[in-house]
Amino acid sequence: MYINDWKSTTSIMETIKTLNKWANTHTYLPLDLIRIALGVFLFIKGINFMGNSEILMSLFKPMESMAGGMVIIHYVAPAHFIGGILIATGLLTRWAILAQLPILIGAIAINFVGEMDSNNLILALITLLACSFFLLYGSGKNSLDYYFKMQQ
Repeated sequence: MYINDWKSTTSIMETIKTLNKWANTHTYLPLDLIRIALGVFLFIKGINFMGNSEILMSLFKPMESMAGGMVIIHYVAPAHFIGGILIATGLLTRWAILAQLPILIGAIAINFVGEMDSNNLILALITLLACSFFLLYGSGKNSLDYYFKMQQ
């Protein structure tokens, strides 16, 4: 009886190992596609803010009286623009995401200080969650970070 249990346990363990190997070889692509989509989204947002500075100014209306308001406005568009490129290519991903976090936290806070826009709030929360994930996970296997690491 113990031998049969051992064989079935071994068979289950082999199946789990096989599935785990398959998952390890195939899970990178979907995550990399999400990272690339996040980078493209931030890049487009940066271009949008650069082309239509009135949109950015209207978002910051509630915080207009704060010190450094113009500095913040001049930080958001380039950070999204450059950070989006870096995140999409997977180069210095964690650093680029660290530059995005204050902007995303501010985007969430603006909804509570000024007029509540649920679409912007949901979009900012999803982007913050995605950035938080990639801050912990890293850039993934299909990235310039991984490529340069393997060249060493």
